[in-house]
Amino acid sequence: MAGHSKWAKVKTFKGAIDAKRGKIFSKLAREITIATKIGGGDPDMNPRLRMALFRCRGANMPKDNIDRAIKKGTGGGEGADYVDLTYEIYGPHGVAILAELTTDNRNRTSAEIRSIVTKAGGSIATAGSVSRLFQRKGQIIVAREAAEEDSLMEVALEAGAEDFKAETEGYEIITEPGKFEAVHRAVEARGIKCEGAEVTSLPVTTVPLLADAVGVVNRLIEALEDNEDVKEVYTNAEFPD
Repeated sequence: MAGHSKWAKVKTFKGAIDAKRGKIFSKLAREITIATKIGGGDPDMNPRLRMALFRCRGANMPKDNIDRAIKKGTGGGEGADYVDLTYEIYGPHGVAILAELTTDNRNRTSAEIRSIVTKAGGSIATAGSVSRLFQRKGQIIVAREAAEEDSLMEVALEAGAEDFKAETEGYEIITEPGKFEAVHRAVEARGIKCEGAEVTSLPVTTVPLLADAVGVVNRLIEALEDNEDVKEVYTNAEFPD
């Protein structure tokens, strides 16, 4: 889930690894296999596979799992025809949600997503009404203890970063999608560990939630994330500390 604050997302993701490791690994393996079927098994020539491998590193996914998923994708033979979809959703309390999916059965997936959203008190939005509230950006998160601010900022900006933000818990580097890999590699080349690194959809503005609204919004997000076809869920909800 990609919401705000970004630091909460990092902590939530790490906690989810402990609680739902098997499900996360299964989703990552599926994305690797699909990416490999579509674009081949060489990450240097397959940006989608390369991004999936970035996420695997962040989740500490075992190499054996990754290798099996790549082998499955390059195994040849007749495979399913996959299509990428994005659902634009209005959730409870005025929250906007983007759900990215990959499916081999558009009708089944559509019925499942509509059911999840309706049961949570949300609605499917018209095309463009939610996506306009987000910007596609590269985002790199570095904990404060992992780097010295001036040095990290210099490396990031020289490599082509668009913005650099220093906050209490650490640093956020923002890039255009096409500059993400160059900046990420430059940071890692200095031996700096990234808490998170991905091309993501960042909200232009956020919707602050009161404490009593958090539960219902989280239930919708978690239900979407639990669907096997859903790759990523983005929201402009701003959760209280």
